[in-house]
Amino acid sequence: MNTLVAVCAIGAEKILGNEIKLLGYKLAGNAPGRVFFEGDDDALFRANLCLRTADRVYLLMARYKAEDFDQLFDGVYSVNWQDFFKKDTKVTVDKVRSYKSKLNSEHSIQSMVQKAIYKKLGDCWNMSSLPETGEKSDVRVYLDSNEALILLDLSGLPLHKRGYRTDGGTAPLRETTAAILLQMMMWKRKIPFHDPFCGSGTLPIEATLFAFNIAPGFGRRFALENLPIFNKDRALEIKKAEAEKIRTDVEVRITGTDIDPSAVQRARLNAEHACVSAGRALKSIGIDAHLWRPDFQVSDFKEIQAPFENGMIICNPPYGERLGDESQAAELYSDMRSLFEDFKGWQIGIITAHKKFQENIGRYASVLKSIKSGNLDTTFYIYNGTEKEKKRPAAPDREHKTGKTGKEYF
Repeated sequence: MNTLVAVCAIGAEKILGNEIKLLGYKLAGNAPGRVFFEGDDDALFRANLCLRTADRVYLLMARYKAEDFDQLFDGVYSVNWQDFFKKDTKVTVDKVRSYKSKLNSEHSIQSMVQKAIYKKLGDCWNMSSLPETGEKSDVRVYLDSNEALILLDLSGLPLHKRGYRTDGGTAPLRETTAAILLQMMMWKRKIPFHDPFCGSGTLPIEATLFAFNIAPGFGRRFALENLPIFNKDRALEIKKAEAEKIRTDVEVRITGTDIDPSAVQRARLNAEHACVSAGRALKSIGIDAHLWRPDFQVSDFKEIQAPFENGMIICNPPYGERLGDESQAAELYSDMRSLFEDFKGWQIGIITAHKKFQENIGRYASVLKSIKSGNLDTTFYIYNGTEKEKKRPAAPDREHKTGKTGKEYF
C-alpha cells in the first residue's frame, strides 16, 4: 500500500477528499492545500487520470523527524531511490516549504536533499557522477514543525493542464478551480448550466467532462510514465476501465456566452479538443459514439435571458489582467445586477479577487468560500435566490446548503 499526497487550492481540501473517497481510496489526513490518502499501485496512475480538483499527485517517499541537516540527509538517503529512477534521470528538488521548523533556509534544504539523493544513487550504482541526460523527475520537500515529508512528483505538468486548452486567452480560470466551483455549487447534470463570461470555455467544458463522467486526464501524459515503476500495460487497462464509465446516454444543457467573438472561437476549439480526447478513449473500448459539445455563443451578458425556470450560473467575470482599473470593475459588477432579474430562480456563483464585489453588485451572498490557488486569493460568492441575500452578509466559509435545483429533464 502506498501513501499519496494530492495537492489542491487552499480551501478545496474537503472537496478533493470526497473525490478521493469516491475513487475508493482511504483518506489519511490533510493539511492546508494537501490531502493524504492510501492507495494500491493502481492509484499512482488512476489518481492522476481521474482527480478533477487536484493540482498534483505525489508519492510519499519518507516522513521523519529532521531537526538538523544530518537528520535531513540520513532520512533522504534511507529511501531506495534506485528503484524509482533510471541511471540517466535528472533529479530536481523543485520546491521546498518550511513552516515552524529549525531548518528554515529553503535553499540549504534543497541542496542537502539533492545531495542525499545523488549520494544514494551513486553508491547503489557505483557511479561517481550521473549523466542527467534523461527525463527530469521532481522531488518536493515539506518541513512542518520539524517533520520532513519527502515527495516524488507523479504528475509532471500541473493537473489543471488537461491537454484540451491550446489557448487560454488572458488570465484564464484554472481547470481544477473550475471543477472545484462546480463541486462547491453541487451542480448535477440535470441542472441547466450557463457561464455568461465563458472566455476560453473552461467552466462549461469542465461541466461537460463531469456530466459525461469523462476522466479529465485522458488527453495528457504524466511524470509517472517516465519512471521504472510505471506499468504501461496496467495503465492501459485502467484507461479502458475509466472509458467504460463514460456516459453517452444522458442529455445536458451546458452553455456559455462571451461578448468577445475570439474568446467564443477559442472556447469552441477547446471543447472540441476535450471531446475528441474522450472520443478516442471510447474508441479504445470499441464504442464509436459522438459526445455532445457545450454550446458557445457571442453575446453581452446584459442581453441574455434564462431559457429555463431553474438552473445554475457559475462565472469568473473579468478583473485584474482581464479588465483595466477599479472603476471599470465596479461598473461591470454593478451591471451584473441584471443577472438576478434575468435569471430568477437560478442559483448563481461568482468567483473574483475584487474585495468590494458585494458592495458593487448590491447583494450579499448566501455563502462565501475562500479559495487560494497559487498566489491568488479569491472568494466564491454563492447566491441561492433568497431575500436575505439583499439585506445582510453571510459568514465566510459556511457549509453550503442548496436552494432549489433545476427541473428534472430526463
